[in-house]
Amino acid sequence: MRKIISRACQVLATALLGGCAAAPEGLQPVTGFEAERYLGTWYEIARLDHSFERGLSKATAEYSKRDDGSIQVVNRGYDAQGGRWREARAVARFVGPSDVASLKVTFFWPFSGGYHVIALDREGYNYAMVTSSSRSYLWILARQKHLDAAVQKDLLGKAKGWGFRTEELIFVEQ
Repeated sequence: MRKIISRACQVLATALLGGCAAAPEGLQPVTGFEAERYLGTWYEIARLDHSFERGLSKATAEYSKRDDGSIQVVNRGYDAQGGRWREARAVARFVGPSDVASLKVTFFWPFSGGYHVIALDREGYNYAMVTSSSRSYLWILARQKHLDAAVQKDLLGKAKGWGFRTEELIFVEQ
């Protein structure tokens, strides 16, 4: 029991000190980022599996600006097995300059995770690739329910080159 409590304290301390917010080693968040252009609805094209979205289809992320300058995050997805929509709300804050796409997202205090845009359509903000603090997390997002095949292939190539397990990606039914 003592060992479990000690490990829990380590995890909590790491979260509180922001250690969970750093991008994975060797990856750089997009610079020249314009948060205002990123706001709005994004459709999840593909993701690596994780417990908090397991089994969800029609997954979206909605970003809006809050009065305090932070970003409201609303993630939604349809749980066909349960026959219902599931939703999670969070607040995202930049961990440095607001023109660097590196944020800390808090779904419930005091626990935060990293949100790092590592690829972005700089012209139209029509697609993005996002990771957290480890290569265990990866999302490919788009403004439309489907992504152009050539763009998707390019993003998958980049992700594989950066060490993500692209063969394990789940392509989300929209």
